[in-house]
Amino acid sequence: MELNRIDPETWSSVSYSFNRKEAKDHGEGGNIVGSSLKGKNVLVIDDVITAGTAMRETLQLVPKEGGKVVGFVVALDRQEKMPGPREKEEGIDDGEPRMSALGQIKQEWGVKTASIVTLDDLILVLRTKGDQDDLQRLEEYRSRYMASD
Repeated sequence: MELNRIDPETWSSVSYSFNRKEAKDHGEGGNIVGSSLKGKNVLVIDDVITAGTAMRETLQLVPKEGGKVVGFVVALDRQEKMPGPREKEEGIDDGEPRMSALGQIKQEWGVKTASIVTLDDLILVLRTKGDQDDLQRLEEYRSRYMASD
């Protein structure tokens, strides 16, 4: 890992794991590949969050493996509201305000959350350095799907 190369004194005691999409019954077996989670505080890192399904699965999986989730970091937080009932069933956005999946995870599970980049960050960069058509599309997307938290 790059952090260990840069600062081994700080980062050499950090271990890494990832979960498989499906459990295996051969080789290492199970859902977790890498270091055991038993007795460890776990920081979960994901690329993006939509409905929070993977995060909820992780919040259930990590304790089963003996660890404790202490936080989530998402590379891109689209700041998108959770889908409403009509959107889930019919694909129609009802326009009602709702929390984001990241906000719900934080509220429901009491887990700290953070993101590296947000949709607001992308829009800010586009305002100064980007294509105006891209900026307009992102601003329209944000006004339609922005979460209430």
